[in-house]
Amino acid sequence: MKNEKNNIRPHIVHSHDVHLDTDYTQWLVELKARYRSAQLKAAVKVNAEKLLFNWQLGRDLVQKKVEERWGSGVVEQVSLDLRNEFPGEKGFSATNLWYMKQWYLFYTTSEAHKQLCELSQQLLFSNGILSNKFLQLGGETSEAIQPRSNGEFLQQPVGEFPLPFAMVPWSHHLVILGKCDNSRKALFYIRQIIIEGWSRQRLQQAFTSQYYEQQGTALNNYDLILPDESGRLAAEITKTNYDFSFATVRSSIYSESELEDALCDNITHFLLELGNGFAFMGRQVEIPISGKDRFIDLLFYHIRLRCYVVVELKVTPFEPEYGTKLNFYVNAVNRYVKTSEDNPTIGLLICSQFNQEEVELSFEGVTTPLGVATYNGIKISDVLPSEDLLRQRVKQLEQELRLSRKLIHKITKND
Repeated sequence: MKNEKNNIRPHIVHSHDVHLDTDYTQWLVELKARYRSAQLKAAVKVNAEKLLFNWQLGRDLVQKKVEERWGSGVVEQVSLDLRNEFPGEKGFSATNLWYMKQWYLFYTTSEAHKQLCELSQQLLFSNGILSNKFLQLGGETSEAIQPRSNGEFLQQPVGEFPLPFAMVPWSHHLVILGKCDNSRKALFYIRQIIIEGWSRQRLQQAFTSQYYEQQGTALNNYDLILPDESGRLAAEITKTNYDFSFATVRSSIYSESELEDALCDNITHFLLELGNGFAFMGRQVEIPISGKDRFIDLLFYHIRLRCYVVVELKVTPFEPEYGTKLNFYVNAVNRYVKTSEDNPTIGLLICSQFNQEEVELSFEGVTTPLGVATYNGIKISDVLPSEDLLRQRVKQLEQELRLSRKLIHKITKND
């Protein structure tokens, strides 16, 4: 035993004791990657277990009827006792405990439970997202909704902790709880957070821009032209109106090129307003056709749809010829840019306003997927001079006034 202990004792390594080569370097890279993966899985599991605890505590507050049993101040007492026992832990304030109760009640109606089962099934079998996250959790579902072998979900009693919730941070849940008045809207945002990896800031921006209300409401023919799933997704990523309040133009009368400049100068905000999944491919994209150079205002690629998206900007109300031009560009991208691995290109016209009947008549008989939306919120730059310029002007006027007084005094004295 003494020899074995001596063999495992740490010792000083000298340069001649090791012979590093490419195999060692590769092994070290793999070790680091495995450890980072372990850290991530541990963090995910810790978050999931804390959320499960929050859910169970909210359930206890409801099912045990704690206020009837122990008095109106019992939640504050539980908060105090937990904080005394775990002084280094956050999240045990009385306010947070009340949120846990509200969280549990909000999602345990029969309608919410049905929607939760639908969401879990959609994530697991439509996108494979839930199964990947499930592996990160180590396969432990605790009280989570679990699928049968045939793909159907067990109809567990209302109140079981849903697995999708374990993939959403508690702070996100609180934002949703404070902003949503129904479970369908709330679960829409839960789904977006899981699929798109939204930060808390991105979630708050979505509420500000009424992301839920705007989704899939643009006037389009996507569901008629594209296959079922692609048509649904294409309709889902477009809005009735886009908020361009992040962009500024110099005057109230501006051209399409000025609007394009303002949007591209703030391309990060523009992409956020369009929604997750859009990749910017370029502006005024040139496509030579029959010896003539044609230019597309803005070209994007949508990662989830796996297709190009042609965006045409108009600072005036919709005209039928706008649809014709958009149709032309979509067909051009399909012929000269799109590859066999890409899905059919879709077009989106963003204009100042449109009449629904005019758009419907323009799209009738068209075989390419087109959509029309409006925009608002463009800011006009301040026409007043800057503060520094005003100061300089005041000083100049004061100096001129002093010189004028001296001159008047001199003339008067000579007279």
